[in-house]
Amino acid sequence: MLNAETYNGVSQVRKADSVPAPVLIIKMGTRLHRGLHVAGGEAGTGSTFLTARLGIYRGYVQLLVILLCAFALKLFYSTASANQLRWILAPTTKLVELVTGTDFTFESHAGYMSSDHTFLIAASCAGVNFLMTSFLMLSLRQLWQDRLQKLPWRFIPVAALVAYLATLVANTFRILVALQLRSPEFSSSTSNTLLTPAQLHRFEGIFVYFGFLLLLFLVSEKVICRTGRDSHRLKAGQSGSMSDNEQSRPSRNLSSLLRHSLFPLFIYYATTLALPLANAAYRTGNAANDFWEHLAFVLATPLLLIVPLAAFRLLRSQRTDHEVSSTTR
Repeated sequence: MLNAETYNGVSQVRKADSVPAPVLIIKMGTRLHRGLHVAGGEAGTGSTFLTARLGIYRGYVQLLVILLCAFALKLFYSTASANQLRWILAPTTKLVELVTGTDFTFESHAGYMSSDHTFLIAASCAGVNFLMTSFLMLSLRQLWQDRLQKLPWRFIPVAALVAYLATLVANTFRILVALQLRSPEFSSSTSNTLLTPAQLHRFEGIFVYFGFLLLLFLVSEKVICRTGRDSHRLKAGQSGSMSDNEQSRPSRNLSSLLRHSLFPLFIYYATTLALPLANAAYRTGNAANDFWEHLAFVLATPLLLIVPLAAFRLLRSQRTDHEVSSTTR
């Protein structure tokens, strides 16, 4: 029997003699259920922690696989001939033919020569360095985004496929620009510029490739943000209108995206300058001068794209904040 000191509720029931015993049992059962729910929550927290730890270890292995794939691709490209690069040169040439209407013929160990023998799509036009950089950017970004989760292995081949398709588009666009730069009309108009034809070609390549890398990053970020927002709505059961927090989120997303814009710049610098810097000590004469010129172009050219983008997004973020504050008043 419970006394007043053990369970005060029973004492109150005895005094009133108006609360039936089933009601008292229900009340006690409700309290017991609450206690079990709290204990279950603590156990669930431990299971979540274990899952997060396993996800981190899995991420380390996936990171190693990604880096090994990039290194293997770089090693293969360093000694590959045009014959070994037809898996990327052939579709690029087909796209160029489709846009320009010019026919190209493959010449063994040389590349694809135009019908008028004035332009060669060689191994250096394969864009394998851009392919490697895009693959690293997409896969590492996804790996960091889901670093505390058990990320499926399929994201690696998906990143490789997207990087390959982006490389075909970037290669085609760069070759089209190079063809335009070689035209007599453009050559005569740029004969008095500060850049030599070789420097102009280098600037054009860096500008086009980093521009497409930045575009690929922005598109992938939009997809990741939209996928995460949709999954959050499904979990929360909010398939209808957006909440007030979601309506005030665009400016924060824009500022976060602006901060993350430095990520493709870091990946680009790492892939285009790491090995050349390691070999710089062994370069002498004209090779050393050419390297330092290449270094200056690689460091400066991407900033011509990053700085305007940062300014544009800053202005857009401020405008969005102003509109949100105006609607909430």
